[in-house]
Amino acid sequence: MSAPETCDDRGVAGTNGKQKTARDMILSLGVIVLVAGVIYLFIPHDDSAPDLKRVDYRVELLTARRAASYPVAAPQGLPDTWKATSVRFQGDEFDAWHLGFHDPEGEYVAVEQSTQRRPVFVDEATQGARETGKTEKIDGRTWTRYEGGRYDALVLEGTKGSTTVVTGTASFAQLTKMADALKTE
Repeated sequence: MSAPETCDDRGVAGTNGKQKTARDMILSLGVIVLVAGVIYLFIPHDDSAPDLKRVDYRVELLTARRAASYPVAAPQGLPDTWKATSVRFQGDEFDAWHLGFHDPEGEYVAVEQSTQRRPVFVDEATQGARETGKTEKIDGRTWTRYEGGRYDALVLEGTKGSTTVVTGTASFAQLTKMADALKTE
């Protein structure tokens, strides 16, 4: 009888196993991507901006008018399409009044007043906007225009002891509407 022959299968078995493993991983990845795509398509998602909550600023306005060392301004007679979204009065270092709105076009408009040094306050309230040298009369008062990369603004002239700024992302037409609506009592 002849001696049994030995067979060397090491190279064949190893290659076949590696090919199956790689193919299985690619198939699994494909299934996962497909399932994720189906989930994304059928699960509702809203990419629109969230609806901002309207705030009632009457109590804060009364408090600020009692506490502030200057006549605190707030709009009167604006349509309901102007939505008040933020309000605060701070009297710690200096009196500061803030009243923020979203206008009918969805842009931001804020009324800012403070006893802080005028140049510092205007720079902060307008986020670095620069004076244009242009002025306009609104309701008998002179306002100076400021233009900036983020905010434009109108700054009230001729006030002593405080500074009033109407600022935001809205157009000058909308800023003017807000400035025109401002009353101190």
